[in-house]
Amino acid sequence: MQVTAGPDSSGGNAGRDAAASDPSRVLAPAATPEVAVVIAVLDEAENIEAVTAEVVAALEPFARFELVYVDDGSKDATPEIIARLASADPRIRLIRHDRRCGKSQAVRTGVWAAHAPWIATMDGDGQNDPLDVVEMVEAATAAWSPGLPAPLVAGVRVRRDDPRSRLVATRIANGLRQAILNDHCPDTGCGLKVFRREDFLLLPVFEGMHRFLPALFARYGHPLINRPVRHRARLKGVSKYTNWGRALVGIADLAGVIWITRRTQAPKRTSSP
Repeated sequence: MQVTAGPDSSGGNAGRDAAASDPSRVLAPAATPEVAVVIAVLDEAENIEAVTAEVVAALEPFARFELVYVDDGSKDATPEIIARLASADPRIRLIRHDRRCGKSQAVRTGVWAAHAPWIATMDGDGQNDPLDVVEMVEAATAAWSPGLPAPLVAGVRVRRDDPRSRLVATRIANGLRQAILNDHCPDTGCGLKVFRREDFLLLPVFEGMHRFLPALFARYGHPLINRPVRHRARLKGVSKYTNWGRALVGIADLAGVIWITRRTQAPKRTSSP
């Protein structure tokens, strides 16, 4: 991937209003972005401005990028704040769900609407450092050759800034998942991931899939790169999940992923005469 100084801010507002209701109506920009950062948000009005400023500053090394927010039915001022930021910077886009559909569907909506071939996902609460995105994209492009399955680069939080109860719950969940799926990823719950857009859109869609991307990508022959990333305390607000709620849903999701991976027989490579 070519990395140059300074973003390309060319483009206009055509199609942005349509994007809020129907991402399929968005016209591709004249110059396709190199990378898209997709952030699914729900009631994060207190954090949006700080997260946006940090992401835009971190992605300056790329000649062209886009920041795609998917609002998953927020009840606060989250979509209004994003819309205001998008009106001032054509690289920022807002897509809104008419109701809460869950993080996995929100991520898929953003990936589907993105124009860039490489996608980076991160959380909208300020706990992820967007500087890690640049390093992860560089690791992905350096390890990939056209014609071969592109890697999934998964962030691994080496020093988490979370309450002890969440750390313990996560450790148990990660141990159980690795023992059953053997996905070789010690931290699938980290929101930082980098992958090819076209590869992600071939995966089965279900709520909770974002926590099982290593296993799903591996089933289609994509190598995994685990990369240490920074982790910080939430800027403001509270998490939308509880330990028990996440655990109960996670058990059902794990059973579903076991079934999907066992029933998926995908070639690792294809060729044509």
